[in-house]
Amino acid sequence: MPQLVDHLFRHKAGQMMSTLTRYFGVDNLELVEDIIQETLLKALQQWPYHGIPENPGGWLWQTAKNHALDVLRREARFQKRLRGEIRLIEMEQAKAGPGADAYPFEDDQLSMMFIGCHPTLSREAQIAFVLNTVSGFSAAEIARAFLVPEATMAQRLVRAKVKLRMTGSRFELPESGSLTKRLDAVLDVLYLLFNEGYEAHAGERLLREELCLEAVHLCRLLITHPAGQSPRAHALLALMCLQAARLKARIDVNGDLILLAEQDRSLWHREMIHEGLRHLELSAAGDAISEFHLQAAIAAKHAVAETFEQTDWDGILDDYCALLETAPSPVVKLNHAVAVAMVHGSQAGLELLLKLQEDASLEKYHLLYAAIGELYERSGDFQKAWHSYREALALTENEPERRFLQKKLRVIGF
Repeated sequence: MPQLVDHLFRHKAGQMMSTLTRYFGVDNLELVEDIIQETLLKALQQWPYHGIPENPGGWLWQTAKNHALDVLRREARFQKRLRGEIRLIEMEQAKAGPGADAYPFEDDQLSMMFIGCHPTLSREAQIAFVLNTVSGFSAAEIARAFLVPEATMAQRLVRAKVKLRMTGSRFELPESGSLTKRLDAVLDVLYLLFNEGYEAHAGERLLREELCLEAVHLCRLLITHPAGQSPRAHALLALMCLQAARLKARIDVNGDLILLAEQDRSLWHREMIHEGLRHLELSAAGDAISEFHLQAAIAAKHAVAETFEQTDWDGILDDYCALLETAPSPVVKLNHAVAVAMVHGSQAGLELLLKLQEDASLEKYHLLYAAIGELYERSGDFQKAWHSYREALALTENEPERRFLQKKLRVIGF
């Protein structure tokens, strides 16, 4: 029961947070968070005794709105806006109908993303704030995505909320020029949201498909707005569609990891691949090539290959070389090294990966050690492969990845 409530609540939290902030204002974020927490508490108290509602998502949203009405009527500070806000909520309730799960203003989340990407916040704070308030990510989850300690991320979130309150930010979209300036940060948010769903950093599941699909949905919504119709936005949507097309083939019936070389490509979602390729073509407008263009190009080369052996690894390596110049990062360097191994052999890739062990930001990044173990295994150095897999196993908090690494260790047999 608690797991079901948590899943449903997290899926709806961003929607509820965004619209309740529209009701109460950005300066009352703490109050909005309290309302959402009260909604979760009621679910945890009532559902075990009365059973799960027929429409649990609708129940959560209805309960949050009812609590919002109670607060509006009770709090003297809202008296000036009381009548209009109550009428707005009641109109939305009537429009949705009894127990409806329909979300009345889906673009509230999009508005909240642009508001959270305020220019007074650093880029890291913008992304962290929006992931927390719009998508329901915890400080721990965001910290893992940024490869920083949880305490650091928690402090960053508190400072971001205080700064937004001090700037007097209102729940309304900025003017068109400001929207365009904030677009890059919004795209970064969607990218991180998708990545957390595509490969969860912790928990019982390798994939969180609902996060991937939410990121795709929000990006589709974004490009319907004039400010979002940019080549970089199309490139990001292309990347996400091409990656999401492979979701069903990435795990088996037990939820265990299936490597790209072993995936059943008949399970790949062809319509999403075609959508991704279409947006990749649309992203070609203009002269600038972003990191999303290059990553989408890499994903496209995987998507169109009929077999793993037919993958254009030379082209992928060229794209990674360009990505190192456009948007260098430790993770890009890791993926570049893997591509080098596919083209020039395991030893060439290993030399690059071993150098990355000197990068402090990758010190506890389990995929680095897993990649080193894989290349040692291909080279026939099973003892070093075993030790590398052991290091990766000690660092990962994702259960399917742990099972995969444990299987690797059993096969090697040290």
